[in-house]
Amino acid sequence: MAKAQPRYVCQNCGASQTKWSGRCESCGEWNAITEEAPREAAPGGLGQGGGRGRSVRFEQLADASVKEAPRLVTAIGEFDRVTGGGLVPASALLIGGDPGIGKSTLLLQASAALAKAKRGAVAYVSGEESIDQVRLRARRMGLAEAAVDLAAATSVRDIIGSLETGEVPAAVIIDSIQTMYVDTLDSAPGTVAQVRSSAAELIRLAKRRGFALLLVGHVTKEGTIAGPRVLEHMVDTVLYFEGERGHQYRILRAVKNRFGPANEIGVFEMTDGGLAEVTNPSRLFLAERHGQVSGTAVFAGLEGTRPLLVEIQALVGPPGPATPRRAAVGWDSNRLAMVLAVLEARCGVAFAGRDVYLNVAGGLKIGEPAADLAVAAALVSALVDTVVPEDTVVFGEIGLGGEVRRVSQPDLRLREAAKLGFAKALVPALGKSGKGSAPKGVAIETREIAHLHELVAMLAADRERKKKGNP
Repeated sequence: MAKAQPRYVCQNCGASQTKWSGRCESCGEWNAITEEAPREAAPGGLGQGGGRGRSVRFEQLADASVKEAPRLVTAIGEFDRVTGGGLVPASALLIGGDPGIGKSTLLLQASAALAKAKRGAVAYVSGEESIDQVRLRARRMGLAEAAVDLAAATSVRDIIGSLETGEVPAAVIIDSIQTMYVDTLDSAPGTVAQVRSSAAELIRLAKRRGFALLLVGHVTKEGTIAGPRVLEHMVDTVLYFEGERGHQYRILRAVKNRFGPANEIGVFEMTDGGLAEVTNPSRLFLAERHGQVSGTAVFAGLEGTRPLLVEIQALVGPPGPATPRRAAVGWDSNRLAMVLAVLEARCGVAFAGRDVYLNVAGGLKIGEPAADLAVAAALVSALVDTVVPEDTVVFGEIGLGGEVRRVSQPDLRLREAAKLGFAKALVPALGKSGKGSAPKGVAIETREIAHLHELVAMLAADRERKKKGNP
């Protein structure tokens, strides 16, 4: 009998190959391939015996007798918003994020809220902390009296054996999936094989018994531990907890949700007593904004179904002999390079030889192209040392020809801006109609920008007017 050959598996994407290499050919990650022990025997095919399988039962899609199960509402508004209205029974939810960002804190608060609302028993299984450590953390957060069942375990067989009998819990939290192991595999906990097998067994039990399963997954820059990306296709909902260590604000973002809208965000503030909800993120991100400063513009964005206003800051340095630096925080650096190229080629605005820095205030990361016009306004404002009016919001996508394209749901953006006291908006042109894009009942003046050179000319005219002493 031929000896089983070892496998070399990438711990970042899960790709398997026959020999070790420093760089994964599938995802391009360096130093992420580790050797995993082979299985004792390869799984046999369907043609090697076993007889005919049992018939699969098919049912009609239009079955009126099927009723949607009530969701488990945690009463944490931002968390329920991101999940689509609460946890769905018999579903699997994955929360990923950097170590120390607040994943365990959020889930401990959610489990205590479920127990307080008497939605059912809640089981919290920790593979990283002891029961006493979890209790101490709960005491600091004021949750010491919550009726949550705690356990410290890492064996999937033991966990499943405890959950298969007795009362069905409403929710089970596994913190974290990288610490769990299946004893039939020879690989170490945290490898792709262990993470996949552990998650598959726990998800199968959750579907069978009907409780909501919440898995915590770590993400590391080195790629030595299998992150939650290898689990995204196995679970129903994927949430990412974002934020910078230097900021007290945290963003919970849904990147996949089978039971609600994707790209929805919830905003929290990290305090001594845990995570506090931020019900009005726009007011939060603009709280420290100082008007009459060149190089700033307010962008009216949209995250999922929530309109969000945030300040875009730009700084342009003087020309110098060294190679200019181009840095962006909270925005795609490639998108910044494109906007700079369009400004130079289509509008004659020279950034050559100048350092350019772009920042999204508050630690938020923006991914939608509707921020192009606000970025261009901040860049030109910083270059010509003029001020974008502080009562003005900006949004619109920029094409390579310099045209400003329409964006989705402008009415929601303008309503949010008007609610926060903004009086003017620079928006994309709506075509031949010439009508303003402000919805009925919203007191905000809109100015349509069809081409980027109109924005440049407007800011240049403001600068000349101020030079002459006119307000």
